[in-house]
Amino acid sequence: MKIKKLTQGFAGLPRLYKQLIIACSDSVLLVVPTSWQIWLVFFTLPLLAVPIYIRFGLYRAIIRYIGFRALWSVMQAVTLYAMLLGLYFLFLRAPAVPRSVVIINWLVAILFIGGTRMIARWWLTGSFGESAAANSNKKFRVAIYGAGAAGVQLANALAYSNEYTPVAFLDDKSELHNTLVNTLRVYPFSDIGTLIPRLGIQEVLLAIPAASRRRRNHIIESLEKYPVHVRTLPSVSELAGGQFKIDDIKEVDIEDLLGRDPVKPFPDLLHSNILGKNVMVTGAGGSIGSELCRQIQLQQPAKIILYEANEYALYAIESELKQHLEEKNKDKVVAILGNVLDKTRFQQICKTYRVHTIYHAAAYKHVPLVEKNPLEAVRNNIKGTLFAAESAIATGVDTFVLISTDKAVRPTNVMGASKRFAELILQALAEKEEHTRFCMVRFGNVLGSSGSVVPLFREQIQKGGPVTVTHPDIIRYFMTIPEAAQLVIQAGAMGNVGDVFLLDMGEPVRINDLARTMIHLSGLTVEDDENPGGDIRIEYTGLRPGEKLYEELLIGGNPIGTRHPRIYRARESHIPWPELQDYLELLDKGLEVGDVEMVLTLLLNVVVDYHPQGTIEDAVWKEKRKGKDNNRVVQLKDFRSQDNPESDATSN
Repeated sequence: MKIKKLTQGFAGLPRLYKQLIIACSDSVLLVVPTSWQIWLVFFTLPLLAVPIYIRFGLYRAIIRYIGFRALWSVMQAVTLYAMLLGLYFLFLRAPAVPRSVVIINWLVAILFIGGTRMIARWWLTGSFGESAAANSNKKFRVAIYGAGAAGVQLANALAYSNEYTPVAFLDDKSELHNTLVNTLRVYPFSDIGTLIPRLGIQEVLLAIPAASRRRRNHIIESLEKYPVHVRTLPSVSELAGGQFKIDDIKEVDIEDLLGRDPVKPFPDLLHSNILGKNVMVTGAGGSIGSELCRQIQLQQPAKIILYEANEYALYAIESELKQHLEEKNKDKVVAILGNVLDKTRFQQICKTYRVHTIYHAAAYKHVPLVEKNPLEAVRNNIKGTLFAAESAIATGVDTFVLISTDKAVRPTNVMGASKRFAELILQALAEKEEHTRFCMVRFGNVLGSSGSVVPLFREQIQKGGPVTVTHPDIIRYFMTIPEAAQLVIQAGAMGNVGDVFLLDMGEPVRINDLARTMIHLSGLTVEDDENPGGDIRIEYTGLRPGEKLYEELLIGGNPIGTRHPRIYRARESHIPWPELQDYLELLDKGLEVGDVEMVLTLLLNVVVDYHPQGTIEDAVWKEKRKGKDNNRVVQLKDFRSQDNPESDATSN
């Protein structure tokens, strides 16, 4: 206890005081090995040595983090001091001083100056005596996967940590097995099952930043069955070649489990609609919109116009983008607080900034909320897209790219139906418009977006559960936000005459399996019938209103390949503009009077294969669908035109 208080007291001193204590210690140690007969001569040694030590930074080093480089500085400083000492004796011509004293003093100085620093480091880091044993018991015992340069750096960093004690390396290279790297033994990964109980391993840290996503995925899957917490270092690109810190250790990215190794983007497609042009992103503060802004900025637009209705989201993305620009270029980022439903303002912005390209990401996307508020969702997703598209035509915008969704395919909810309606608007406009090029990009879930299950599951696991899954058989496709944004930009560069593009989403993922994997990788177990003593329970809450067990990307069949291996062109039917105008007129009437039934029936008549599972009972919808294909417009015109006081809330 006294040692601990002494350690804390020394560590709490001002840095100048600690430097003076060390300098005084060095001065005493330099004189200690000296013969008392020549003490007057050696009394001057500190005056020679201390300035040299200062020059070599011996008093700038933080003792508790001192390492090999600091000891090398000690060696250099003491050697220079010994050489100058020899010259001092030579010119002094002191017969009482043997020449061997210089060599002895050099060796003793290295031992004392370097040794005292190492002892101080052990003392201050709690690696000394009883304090070390007590401190070690409080640390997590970890194995490091990867005995390469990254693994060695990680082991060195952990040596100064108060949280971790590295106990072993794991590596697949047979030539490293049973060797010592940084004093730790290297074991084959196949021994992990026996090493966990024998060495008391609680965590496995992956130090393989250069490994492909496929390789990391394989390793993580292999570790899932063991009761250890798995964490990882960032990738090489994230580390950016710098020395990493313990703070860089993070939870396993779900991208490593679900994503693919991204295909290298085609530079000409990335540049086509952006380089040197004025680019607008609607919904710029959202998950997809903000990532589009980041990717667009990398392609050097003349200006990037951020159009967003949420004040804080707009502030956040504007601040982030401007951080990466020199002061003289900050005016290239223009933040506009506005709503796409304000057609006059939107058109004015397009005209003022002479917009060349629009990426339309603004939409209401949360399926259950949209089911409960269908009028606002229809107004925002359909009318907002129409107003933005008409503004683009009126102001001579070259390219308009709609960010669509897989939920637009055979939709079962208002969100998907409204997005398919928006697609139909652009397809119809593309047929009659000669200048503005319209296209749309359809894809599924993105990892880390607002509403994504991944952050929700992680939060639930941290709280001790339960983890909530809607259905044991529900599946989804996932893609990382950066990959999705890059593919959207590249698809938009290929679009022509109302093209609908599909993104290759990879393999489908069973959400139930995802939940179990995340629990296991947190070092916990699932509580179920087979394991009633588990840590985290999975609860099935039932499908939400309008939710499907699986999503699709294609309405028809036989998608057409493009020059990009992960972008496909769909063959989709569409409605001619004159006919679509009739529907839009009816939509205006329904929205004006707040007639939910009229608006939803309109969606049913316009959107192919819309099978609602949400707000209206199936029997009612089946009745409304009778004769749909033969006389859609006539049925809708039968609706009453008088004012209807019903609102979203009262109609649901």
